[in-house]
Amino acid sequence: MIASVTGRVTGHTVGGVVLSVGGVGLAVQTTPGTKARLRTGDEAFLATSLVVREDSLTLYGFETDEERELFEVLQTASGIGPKVAQAVLTTLTPDAIRRAIAVNDLATITTVPGIGKKGAERMVLELRDKLGHAHVAAGSPHAGWRDTLTEALVGLGWSASQSDETVVRLSAAHPDATASDVPSLLREALAMLGKSR
Repeated sequence: MIASVTGRVTGHTVGGVVLSVGGVGLAVQTTPGTKARLRTGDEAFLATSLVVREDSLTLYGFETDEERELFEVLQTASGIGPKVAQAVLTTLTPDAIRRAIAVNDLATITTVPGIGKKGAERMVLELRDKLGHAHVAAGSPHAGWRDTLTEALVGLGWSASQSDETVVRLSAAHPDATASDVPSLLREALAMLGKSR
């Protein structure tokens, strides 16, 4: 296992960078954000994960150990390969990934290219015990109101996707909301949904 590499950036590829390490040029796949921050000539350190396939060896590089660990854990979910795992890290921050899995925020997860609703549901089901409890404890007052509000909206006749999208918007607007705020949040959600009709 190649856990990390340190070397000089000698060039950029379509999917990442080339690092010169001990006279060897290593092609490292990175997210677009990481690639943009690594300029030719810079000394760089990347936490890495080597993905071995029958016909290829691909080295994926990350700016932090946390990103690398998430990349590896994401791939333990059914249907998530290295390309989709990298897309998750391209689209969402590590904290956003953990929070979305913890609170069953399917709308956020499905913003990742290549992940539909069923894939997002599978991720939450399979990864909640591995990732979801890290930043949002089950007993947290912030953890449950989103599910309660989503269920209430669905019960009132709105589709799951409409309800999820509205709850995500409310979550962004009210980051400190708790279960006690559900009645007022429900009124706000209904007003938002009424305007969208």
